[in-house]
Amino acid sequence: MLIEVDFAGEVPIYTQVRDQIVIGIAAGLLKPGETLPSVRRLAADIGINVHTVNKAYSLLRDEGFLLMDRRSGAEIAPLMTEDPSFDELLSNKLIPVVAEAICRRMDIEDFCLTVRKTYSFIKRGGK
Repeated sequence: MLIEVDFAGEVPIYTQVRDQIVIGIAAGLLKPGETLPSVRRLAADIGINVHTVNKAYSLLRDEGFLLMDRRSGAEIAPLMTEDPSFDELLSNKLIPVVAEAICRRMDIEDFCLTVRKTYSFIKRGGK
């Protein structure tokens, strides 16, 4: 999986790395048990600081997406079970997105269609 970062973007680089790994998992490009590059290797490949990758990996571990072992490194965790508390977290993350859609006069049908298209796009592996 190729990770690309936008150095000029507003989103912190560690967040971009985290998000792209989560998208890779959701799209089936990264499978449970698959080993990720070492922190040093990924940092060198992308051209970013080792601490930035370490922060992304730590966040992914804390969120349950990665398993970390000093000897074997980072690997994709088994797929998670359904978590009812995720609904609230998701709602909180969506509030600013929905608010912006409303401010831009997007109706709910178009918003839901966009969400469905995006969901399908990721499930198809980004194709």
